[in-house]
Amino acid sequence: MNDIVIIGAGIIGCSIARELSKYQLDITVIEKNLDVAEGTSKANSGIVHAGFTEKKNTLKGSLVAKSNKMFDILSDELEFSMVRNGALVLAYDDNDVRKIEQLKKNGEELGITGLSILDTEAVKRKQGNITKGVKAALYAETSAIVNPYDMTIAMAESAALNGVNFKFGANVVNIEKNGDIHTIYLENGEDIKSRFVINAAGLFGAEINNMMNEEKYNIRGVKGEYCLFDKIAGAAVKNTLFRVPEEKGKGVLVTPTTDGNLIVGPNSQKEQSVSTTREGIDEIIEKASKVIDELPVKRVITSFSGVRAKTESGDFIIEALKDNEQFINVIGIDSPGLTCAPAIAEYVSDMISKNLIMIKKHNFISKRHKMVRFAELSVEDKNKLIKDNPEYGRIVCKCELVTEGEIIDAIHRVPGAVTLDGVKRRTRAMMGGCQGMGCMLPICKIMSRELNVDISEINKNSAYSPAVGFREV
Repeated sequence: MNDIVIIGAGIIGCSIARELSKYQLDITVIEKNLDVAEGTSKANSGIVHAGFTEKKNTLKGSLVAKSNKMFDILSDELEFSMVRNGALVLAYDDNDVRKIEQLKKNGEELGITGLSILDTEAVKRKQGNITKGVKAALYAETSAIVNPYDMTIAMAESAALNGVNFKFGANVVNIEKNGDIHTIYLENGEDIKSRFVINAAGLFGAEINNMMNEEKYNIRGVKGEYCLFDKIAGAAVKNTLFRVPEEKGKGVLVTPTTDGNLIVGPNSQKEQSVSTTREGIDEIIEKASKVIDELPVKRVITSFSGVRAKTESGDFIIEALKDNEQFINVIGIDSPGLTCAPAIAEYVSDMISKNLIMIKKHNFISKRHKMVRFAELSVEDKNKLIKDNPEYGRIVCKCELVTEGEIIDAIHRVPGAVTLDGVKRRTRAMMGGCQGMGCMLPICKIMSRELNVDISEINKNSAYSPAVGFREV
């Protein structure tokens, strides 16, 4: 039996799992998809927000500044990419200037440091290709960029290294409590028993809550579309660039990624689909073109959308049920949820410690080593690696210089990739200009061999998405 079951393997569930793995506890993470980071955690802006837009006396406002500071240590321990590139909120008229001054004041009241108002010349020195007419900007030096799914994978691998079990393809259909024990029933007929349950199910958090709680929640999905540009476009932007925030959210941003690309988005649509539309893409391109001059639209290599969970209150819901302190909701985690994930994990750990004896492990392994990135190595190190393991001498993805050795490593790590998207997120294979047209089939063949399954059983992402339409004979 488990001490704790965490439902959901996004950035929140995996961060909580990693934090709780510091203690002598039996922990299982269950996820209905086949990999971590299959929901909101795979498709968002990847911004570590400074937090100046958040309201006082909210969970968002109380957690964001503390959590932002945790990223320096975490990115070093877990070896996920983070760049403190700073953010600019651009003001184009006197009304905008008043708004950024208020944002600065609000941020300082929340304990956020490194905020300053820049004049036109200072803005241009920071980012030379800002559109004409900018009067001032709020500069937030603590703002950073991360790769959100890379961070989620790092948290999951660290948790697994410290004894946390992961169970994928595990769709929860009901939960019952008898005495101090919860029984979690899965769609496949299995059940899992646990003393504590943490609901970190993202967009489906309300459904999990409603299985146990008389107080019903409604979480609505809000879709945001993005365009991803190539690395030539990415080289032209240093800071994360915002216009003054809109009522619907922080608005369309323009930012480099940790991998060197450029990303613009998101818009805001009240739907749960992950489709992209011509109208939506036109909208974000138009808004991004008001931020930087001559947006290189011909360098777009793909578009995608993500769905974030919105509550009626607009704040996170992190609380135990009124009649069951062993069931904790961690739901409605929209922006700045990625930023707040480390602090949320500590917050939840503190909640559990009030009702469960938690003994720290003397052998907790804080360090997680990232995968080898062949493309980032020196010529000398490449030659040495190939000599030690010839699989690193076979380039499979020519756009991103990803080797067979990296793909094999991605499959056999814990938790490892069992889908094409899992390989893509761990290695960057299929993320270049051809978007997998040249390497998808060879990758499927490697996965078929390493997983010992027929190639027709290799899925793109979910259990019902075959990557290739034939069976090898």
